[in-house]
Amino acid sequence: MPRSFPLPSPVAVGTLLAVGAALLACGAVPVGPELLGGLGSLVVTTTFTWVLAARTGGRPIVFSVLALGMGAAVLLLDRSWLDTGAAVLTCTQAAVLAVMTTVPAPRFVEAARECALAMVTAGLGAVAAVGWQPVVSQVRVEYAVLVLALVGAFLLVYRLGAGLHGLGRRGLVAVAAGAVVLVVTVAYAELLRRYGPDGLVEQLREVADDSRDHLGAFPRPLQAVLGVPALAWGCHMRARRRQGWWVSAFGVAATAPVATLLMDPAVGLGEAALSALYGLAIGLMLGYVVIRVDLALTGSRGRRARRAEEERALRPEPARTSPLF
Repeated sequence: MPRSFPLPSPVAVGTLLAVGAALLACGAVPVGPELLGGLGSLVVTTTFTWVLAARTGGRPIVFSVLALGMGAAVLLLDRSWLDTGAAVLTCTQAAVLAVMTTVPAPRFVEAARECALAMVTAGLGAVAAVGWQPVVSQVRVEYAVLVLALVGAFLLVYRLGAGLHGLGRRGLVAVAAGAVVLVVTVAYAELLRRYGPDGLVEQLREVADDSRDHLGAFPRPLQAVLGVPALAWGCHMRARRRQGWWVSAFGVAATAPVATLLMDPAVGLGEAALSALYGLAIGLMLGYVVIRVDLALTGSRGRRARRAEEERALRPEPARTSPLF
């Protein structure tokens, strides 16, 4: 089993991400050489690689050097397919990292905080992905990032959740329900896009356009219906039992759409931020209902009993700045 490496200090990570964000801002304005945006993406992606590898018990030095070398090659060769591949991997990495850096949340307020931090991480990944200047098909990229992020998250959770035998009955039911919601949501959206009646599709577009006109953005359904509720419930459950990691893995259904928001050239930074915020708000409301139903079915009765249960909900798990393995 590989030896765990400590995560870089929060100051170092924050400094590197601030430098990367500044370079990305210079590239977007633009100010200075055109290469600055790509360098910002390279800094953010390499930093994410180090943190994700260290957090999940990998070899951060090896993978960081590899990411740095591959990113530099992408910038030097300047091929559209390489730029697109780098952007997809950046989005995928940000989506998985956003979930892996969460910690258990005994109370709903703390679960909401974890979801918000995950959205911020995925949002920074979205900005970094644009810095690669990819040439993409929006729908294909969204599906590719979602699939890759789901596979990556569940491979990691397989170890964190002690394998399939660590699921238990409740974990199995939660994972099965999450899988059904995921498949139904994605399949329905795709079938509607391809074969839906023109009148219905036009009505849905009008609803989205009205939301953009009056609210500034339209929330991503997968983020609001599945991703955020699953991440909130998963963090809440992890404070009590490790099966919560299996539920948390569905959080990439929220972080992946956020990470790909800016890949659509028709979506500006302000609209993307509002869309993520609306999806977070709706998802937290649904997550609150799910958590309350879970506590009502399995938790203690009465307000005092619930408060006492929250105080005891301290299942040990490494801190945010420590390796999980």
